[in-house]
Amino acid sequence: MVYENPDGVMIGLEIHVQLNKLNTKLFCGCSTDYHNDEPNTHVCPVCMGLPGSLPVLNKKAVEYAIKIGLAMNCEIVEQTQFHRKNYYYPDLPKGFQTTQYDFPIVGNGTIVIDGEDGEHEVGITRAHMEEDPGKLMHMGSIEKSKGTLIDYNRSGMALVEIVTEPDMRSPKEARRFLDKLRNILEYLDVFNGDLEGSMRVDANVSIGGGDRAEVKNISSHKGAERALLYEIMRQKNLVRRGGTVVMETRHFDEARGVTISMRTKEEEHDYRYFPEPDLVPMRVTDWVDGIRAVLPELPDARRARFISDYNVADTHAKALTSDIRVADFYESVAKEVDPVVAAAWVADILKGELNYRDLGINSFKVEDLVKIINLVTSDKITEKSGVDVIRTILDDGGNPEEIVEKKGLVKVEGDIVSQAISESLDENPEALQDFLAGKEKSLNFLVGQVMKKTRGRADAQSARELLIREIDEKHR
Repeated sequence: MVYENPDGVMIGLEIHVQLNKLNTKLFCGCSTDYHNDEPNTHVCPVCMGLPGSLPVLNKKAVEYAIKIGLAMNCEIVEQTQFHRKNYYYPDLPKGFQTTQYDFPIVGNGTIVIDGEDGEHEVGITRAHMEEDPGKLMHMGSIEKSKGTLIDYNRSGMALVEIVTEPDMRSPKEARRFLDKLRNILEYLDVFNGDLEGSMRVDANVSIGGGDRAEVKNISSHKGAERALLYEIMRQKNLVRRGGTVVMETRHFDEARGVTISMRTKEEEHDYRYFPEPDLVPMRVTDWVDGIRAVLPELPDARRARFISDYNVADTHAKALTSDIRVADFYESVAKEVDPVVAAAWVADILKGELNYRDLGINSFKVEDLVKIINLVTSDKITEKSGVDVIRTILDDGGNPEEIVEKKGLVKVEGDIVSQAISESLDENPEALQDFLAGKEKSLNFLVGQVMKKTRGRADAQSARELLIREIDEKHR
């Protein structure tokens, strides 16, 4: 299947990734561990831009940026340089942002995502380093705020801004790109995606070859998809009414699910870029081979290894490697039980139960899942009972053996199952007649009745076979 993109949608993203696993900010020694502290308690003259203060570049931040570039299949420049981007905004007290301009540290890369019509390659234009500004907190909505508070704890945090080509053709592809990027960054161990503000998105979107609008500062992947859906609809309606899409910057109001015009789009020359005089140009060529040599295994490589080493299905391998914590969890389970069975339990069952409860994989113990799988594969409990044990642990706590004992989940056979089959047939004569008349679905209903009477403790396949035998012997 080839996706035809009927509206001619073109989406490009600019993603600000906060390197929050660094201990200190980009140009000073202030701690990056500020999220639970009072506002304006992690600041110094450098990150506030006070007169006379001089920046000192965090070498580790440069290494992280190179790591990210290599993971996105990018070229690493021989020499990079910082510039001053001049503009005034209350969250930027020094009146300029220290960023990179015509010599970004990496460029010309690609990331492959699951697109509308299979694997889809998204080009990476560039990724450059810059400092984060402070954070504005509006009292009320951005449109009707009665006042704004400013917290400069974030000011000076190291950012890598990743700019893509306009290669995404739908909001769904944009969200999948963000998911894949976050996955790669977590494998690299350069940021904690769970922290507020760790990844912020500006989305550029156009339809039918028209001008693009930029939706700024979207804070979640789901929010990016919603903002793009709205913005595409707005542009289509505008064109349908004979209007013209203008190049502008818009704000996404998450509460109302709409985008709001903020200002016309600035051009590069508006910022009066000039080289940062307090930071010399850097040659990083000699760093690259050493960093490449210690790159961790990345999601696509791990997915391929799971398929080759553990013989798991591609769908399972993809689900298991979409989060490094899940991948690590799976590998720990797979060391103790059959890897293919473990893949099904983690990808199909445990992840679903965790998602339903909005919990992470660290909410479940490896040893508990190993015990449950062993109880099922040794025929002591049914698969249905195994799922029941998982749900009980997540909802009420406990360990597998105690739960099996307490809830009486030990598998039943023999007379108990035979009795349940006889009762099910006696109590459901219409279903029996329907099955005898050739309606196969009636058999599923009868099997369900047997499972209900045995509280899920009978083996479903065995119950089905015994049910058919009972009908053949006594009712035909």
